[in-house]
Amino acid sequence: MKWSEISIHTAEEAVEAVANILHEAGATGVVIEDPEILQRQWEDKFGEIYQLSEKDYPEEGVIVKAYLLVNSYLAETVEQIKEAVNNLALYDIEAGPGTISLAEVREEEWETAWKKYYKPVEVSDRITITPTWEEYKPKREDELIIELDPGMAFGTGTHPTTVLCIRALDEAIKGGETIIDVGCGTGVLAIAAAKLGASSVQALDLDEVAVHSARINVKLNHTAKQVNVDQNNLLDGIEGPVDIVVANILAEVIVRFVDDAARVLKPGGRFITSGIITLKEEEVKQAMESAGFRIVESHYMHDMYDSEDDGAHYPSGDTVAPPTILDRTAITSGWVCIIAEKLA
Repeated sequence: MKWSEISIHTAEEAVEAVANILHEAGATGVVIEDPEILQRQWEDKFGEIYQLSEKDYPEEGVIVKAYLLVNSYLAETVEQIKEAVNNLALYDIEAGPGTISLAEVREEEWETAWKKYYKPVEVSDRITITPTWEEYKPKREDELIIELDPGMAFGTGTHPTTVLCIRALDEAIKGGETIIDVGCGTGVLAIAAAKLGASSVQALDLDEVAVHSARINVKLNHTAKQVNVDQNNLLDGIEGPVDIVVANILAEVIVRFVDDAARVLKPGGRFITSGIITLKEEEVKQAMESAGFRIVESHYMHDMYDSEDDGAHYPSGDTVAPPTILDRTAITSGWVCIIAEKLA
């Protein structure tokens, strides 16, 4: 089979949105080329050192690459992608240059190229995420390991928004909670909740590819007794009450189901949301408060891991995710995780 590599030069804040556009267009595999990676030092278990070239990375912004099967309607697919990227401005998402290019590649090149950049990362006090192909030995007796294979679904579990959600779950879960994960993707949040002690987790996603990937990862992590994965549109038709609703999706989507989140939560239940750029923070908070929530906390992380001014660099050779920022004035732009409580 022949594949076409599509490259989109975009802004950091639009990475998840662009990746979602590519995934919906039928892309099988996504690579994010961020110039911040040039500051890292990678070494694999065999001692191989990866030599990265600055010429392969943009001076500003991020390159998002995906792989499309070459067929008779490829040109139409590319046009649809272009239109979707251009329309991001309608949602106040800055897409940056938004330039698109194509190149033909061999199948074996893209299937493994991105994997060498995906390494084990400690994302919270108790949880470490590691890809299935890496050999990882726990550093502590109480360390909880999540093995993840994204497959064709977007999400490695190490994006700032995912890290912020996992940390919020780590703080909120004491044991025995019932949880709904809305827009579960690869299932990492649902798996984390189960490993942290939740008694039952309902993981929901509209995308059948994500549902398939999440089910595989749930079984891989031996959490099938606690986690049930279903295809569903947000919280449509879902009944409660539950202790926690968690959602790591775009702000525009979150505001659409805040009323449903309030409906399925117990009084005093927690609504943990991320995937929100700081520009959209107040809009989401206002929607939550209108739906009967009280904002408990807001946690932040910069959109570039190597921005030491915001305290968001990796402190331990890229094996530990950046620290959470609690002071809003300490960050100019980036991501926010909002923790809200349903009022009685």
